[in-house]
Amino acid sequence: MVDIKTVLKNVIDNDASDLHINVGMPPILRRNTELIDLDLPAVSDKDAEEMVLSMIGPERFKVFDEKKDLDFSANLDDGHRFRVNAHYQRDTIAISFRVIPNQIPALDDLHLPPIIKELTDLPRGLVLVTGHTGSGKSTSLAAMVELINSKYRKRIITLEDPVEYMLENRESMIEQREIGCDATDFASGLKHALRQDPDIIMVGEMRDLETTGSTITAAETGHLVFSTLHTINAAQTIERIVDIYPAGQQNQIRTMLANTLQAVISQTLFRRVDEPGMVPCVEILLCTSAVRNCIRENRIYEIPNIIETSRRLGMVNLDNSISEMYFKGYIDREEAIMRSSSPAKMEKTLTPMDEVEVAQSPKKEPALTR
Repeated sequence: MVDIKTVLKNVIDNDASDLHINVGMPPILRRNTELIDLDLPAVSDKDAEEMVLSMIGPERFKVFDEKKDLDFSANLDDGHRFRVNAHYQRDTIAISFRVIPNQIPALDDLHLPPIIKELTDLPRGLVLVTGHTGSGKSTSLAAMVELINSKYRKRIITLEDPVEYMLENRESMIEQREIGCDATDFASGLKHALRQDPDIIMVGEMRDLETTGSTITAAETGHLVFSTLHTINAAQTIERIVDIYPAGQQNQIRTMLANTLQAVISQTLFRRVDEPGMVPCVEILLCTSAVRNCIRENRIYEIPNIIETSRRLGMVNLDNSISEMYFKGYIDREEAIMRSSSPAKMEKTLTPMDEVEVAQSPKKEPALTR
């Protein structure tokens, strides 16, 4: 039998970020983007069922068995925590674990642009952190909220599925509500949060129409709201929000979004080459009057150009962020080129000038011999 506590201890000992359990296979770790088999027996049907039961108990297991998917958190006795998703595949239970670091990193330690610190000083509005699964969105959000917590006397309410980083009351008063335990869903939690006198609300994910609408409404009513979306850049983020709504409501939501959106931070993680670990490359959109007009008038296609020409305001283009991380010696050249929006342009950007001059210099004709 494969014991879940033994497996999770292996995750910590191997400094891995993720663990995957599938019936018929040994547990598999992810460490610095690579999948690694653990030297343990293959997991049986009974093993997988016992693992989930031991973490959530029989009552929540009934809910899981009915819905076929469940998000929750798990703890080890030594204090290490994990975000967990249990699900079914090929009629068997599968489980994915993500390690939640015990310490919330400082924004400075995340290698994020300085402008992100300034976003924590905003009095109201909507700030979105976007990226694919595993891109560090939750970590960036937690670091931003922790910075607010260290500076301001605010009342902060978070709605998370599940609660990840455990935030301690410092200058601020913080309530963390877990979906499924403390609130039935994001939309319901948001509706009631507005009656709980918050200054700041953090919504784990804008995952459906009702949650998106409630999040934007909370920002409209004078709160500072942080949330996430699974989008890869600022323009796609705005399009995704608008497209959630029926066609007849899209003009209205463009206006609401133009009035409330303060910034979009889109990030992706790169494996570091200078030391073990990951580093984020980001695109940052700040909602200037030009950006707000683009949103209202459905000229989203102009946003990438606005970002490119507004660096002095703190906006960041993803390819510029990638090249900066490369020249700092953090990331691999080939990965930087491959994951940029324009590989050919990025290759030229990363090529040292002396190599360019050699490549472009005319070849000398061989001397004539008599």
